[in-house]
Amino acid sequence: MAQKLALQWSPQQISGWLRREFAADLTMQLSQETIYKSLFVHARGVLKKELMAHLRTRRQMRQAKGGTAKNGLGQIVDAISIRERPAEVEDRAVPGHWEGDLLSGANNTHIATLVGRHTRFAMLIKVPSKDTATVVGALAKHVRRLPAVLRRSLTWDRGKEMADHKAFTFATDVKVYFCDPRSPWQRGSNENTNGLLRQYFPKGKD
Repeated sequence: MAQKLALQWSPQQISGWLRREFAADLTMQLSQETIYKSLFVHARGVLKKELMAHLRTRRQMRQAKGGTAKNGLGQIVDAISIRERPAEVEDRAVPGHWEGDLLSGANNTHIATLVGRHTRFAMLIKVPSKDTATVVGALAKHVRRLPAVLRRSLTWDRGKEMADHKAFTFATDVKVYFCDPRSPWQRGSNENTNGLLRQYFPKGKD
């Protein structure tokens, strides 16, 4: 396991590899949660520090669902609550429902990220500024290229970059739903993807 972590494999990848490599030996198979637990609970001292340094997200503790990761960023006028999303969004059974966010770097550089709830397919969109007109314009241009069946909804955090969500909906016919304040975990697929992307686009990087 330590060797795979050193190669920047995620616990999920290691778990899948163990299932394939030792398909006939259940004692050699570990779930990703067991791998995380072995790092956060059982590993000690220098070994723990070295192993955890290889985790892609660089987190020192895993955050349980229902926790709050960062503060809300102001009020969004006429925001539609995530609690009003259709059931088909919740169960991930239908493609075309997306989760989005903005990754920021140095010198006013930004990447908008969109992750499909059904497929986990990720799209990255470079944007030159985080003002709402720029972000909404770039997102709308990108989303309009998708087939109509893949343009159903978008769930976003409460960042001000989506303050002009009505313009986005008008341009794409995609309704935007917003997470509860201080609850970015409600768009977990996107949060997890952003954590992985930070391995390649660390904070402070242009």
